Amino acid sequence: MNLLPKSSKEFGSVDYWEKFFQQRGKKAFEWYGTYLELCGVLHKYMKPREKVLVIGCGNSELSEQLYDVGYQDIVNIDISEVVIKQMKERNASRRPRMSFLKMDMTQMEFPDASFQVVLDKGTLDAVLTDEEEKTLQQVDRMLAEVGRVLQVGGRYLCISLAQAHVLKKAVGHFSREGWMVRVHQVASSQDRVLEAEPQFPLPVFAFIMTKFRPIPGSALQILELCAQEQGKPVRLESAERLAEAVRERQQYAWLCSQLYRKAGLGSVSLDLCNGDTGEPRYTLHVVDSPAVKPSRDNHFAIFIIPQGRETEWLFGMEEGRKQLAASAGFRRLITVALHRGQQYEGMESIQAELSARVMELAPAGMPAQQQVPFLSVGGDIGVRTIQHQDCSPLSGDYVIEDVQGDDKCYFRRLIFLSNRNVVQSEARLLKGVSHRAQKKRKKDRKKQSPAGTPEEPPAAPGQPIDKSYLCCEHHKAMIAGLALLRNPELLLETPLALLVVGLGGGSLPLFVHDHFPKSRIEAVEIDPSMLEVATQWFGFSQSDRMKVHIADGLDYITSLAGREARPQYDVIMFDVDSKDPTLGMSCPPPAFVDQPFLQKVKSILSPEGVFILNLVCRDLGLKDSVLGGLKAVFPLLYVRRIEGEVNEILFCQLHPERKLATPELLDMAQALERTLRKPGRGWDSTYVLSDMLKTVKIV
Repeated sequence: MNLLPKSSKEFGSVDYWEKFFQQRGKKAFEWYGTYLELCGVLHKYMKPREKVLVIGCGNSELSEQLYDVGYQDIVNIDISEVVIKQMKERNASRRPRMSFLKMDMTQMEFPDASFQVVLDKGTLDAVLTDEEEKTLQQVDRMLAEVGRVLQVGGRYLCISLAQAHVLKKAVGHFSREGWMVRVHQVASSQDRVLEAEPQFPLPVFAFIMTKFRPIPGSALQILELCAQEQGKPVRLESAERLAEAVRERQQYAWLCSQLYRKAGLGSVSLDLCNGDTGEPRYTLHVVDSPAVKPSRDNHFAIFIIPQGRETEWLFGMEEGRKQLAASAGFRRLITVALHRGQQYEGMESIQAELSARVMELAPAGMPAQQQVPFLSVGGDIGVRTIQHQDCSPLSGDYVIEDVQGDDKCYFRRLIFLSNRNVVQSEARLLKGVSHRAQKKRKKDRKKQSPAGTPEEPPAAPGQPIDKSYLCCEHHKAMIAGLALLRNPELLLETPLALLVVGLGGGSLPLFVHDHFPKSRIEAVEIDPSMLEVATQWFGFSQSDRMKVHIADGLDYITSLAGREARPQYDVIMFDVDSKDPTLGMSCPPPAFVDQPFLQKVKSILSPEGVFILNLVCRDLGLKDSVLGGLKAVFPLLYVRRIEGEVNEILFCQLHPERKLATPELLDMAQALERTLRKPGRGWDSTYVLSDMLKTVKIV
């Protein structure tokens, strides 16, 4: 028997509801949940002694169940004579104080201020089927009547799916009247999703509109959202922001329902926010592995990424997460990244905080009551210490943070918050600890630390930097490109002129300065804040062989190319990012690879020199265009792809006849490496220079 209307407009029809209740008979029909699902929010906003009006009561058992737990001053109205007759017969002897009246809620017969609560379970949704003028006028009459029959301080309690047009109308009407508006999420998506056949893919909300005494001339709006039954309400600044927050919860519920019904939806990620501040606290990625054979214990697991390691390929890239999920052996793995600026007490507290929420993302077919394992690296949540936070007029907000790596070494990172999952610069901290840091640690030991939380790293701007260690793989490849110069074994004894565009933390020019004693380096950086960062936090310093020019790299090279006596550089390096996130190429900015500008670069490069460029381009068509433009100016072009990253290092030279096959490149790299490994050179033994050129290809 089909009881659903042919169109939503029929929900507003008296004839439809008469027919509906005649067909359904005496069996209760519960829109948007039963009493047990709604009682938490109802009891929060209703008191047993209050006089309650239920509009559009239908044959729901809600009023009866409220009566049975002490709410006995209840009046029910409905437009259907059939259902009112049914309800009177059902309750006459068992609930004598509760009344049922046939009445049109848009023309109620009660005196003003007769009730302290008006309860509406799905009625507003049923009436507000569209935004046509006739419908809106009917809803205006309904809401005006609700306001009329409520006392000052009374509440209109409306259970709704909070569709956009319904929320807009309800919030707009009552906020204009000067009422306090609160939207309270009632049923979590988990309640709906875990049903065998979910009735609604959207969560249910309660609108709590509290009537205030009118204040002439006041434009004050009180708009609040309460995401959970026991949660703290969050004040929102506008009706638009309230609607956006509700929409986010609806989208989350829809996502949960989709994840429950089927696996393999592709890349799915979401943020879980701090309920008090609204700031992101966790970022979740859902990774399905259909190839994993199902068993009782491998349906679902949660992987907590240690703080500071979310940028690593295994955790930060989709392919890496797929590899992690496959190796873990679970059909669905959820990776959880912890946000900087949030406090975490330890693995147990994170598990307690996430347990209910992540279960909403569980796959279908998982046995009931199965315990979901929480996994991590080494069993702890890692260490992240924010050392400095500031805002650059050019680069925006940034942080300097120290994080603990795989081998318990600490690394200092520069992160631009506009691209918070990308490490802009990184340096390894020396293991030696300063006197200041020792005093800090001694003081910290007096504080009781949560179990399983690793010791915090020293927080000192002057913490020694390991200048012999290059953290970034693309920097290692750029250094390996020096092997393309003639006689690499003589580089340490030969004057070497370098121009580096893009300073960042300064690790790249600093490495060249320290390992090539005859080198003279000019670095160009557009953002003066970055020079301060490099100097204060990354051990960078200028000298007679290291000069920094605060200038736009485009303007600086143009000025050099325009000189009568042009300087000639043996090596020119571009490691500069774009500030425009809408482009398909984030490094370098497109103007740096325009052909007219490349001609200027060519004019200041020595005939035997090498131009080395860090390219980050996700647009394949644009990348082909860039490579074609480079090859037109620099006929000899090598490309080295950085494994697990988008970066590609381009080595550009002027003479195609000097093209070297891979074995020759490796020989030259090994020759340079043998020289650098001589005693006293400070070369890091884990850095194999020739490895950087094994996969180089000629374009």
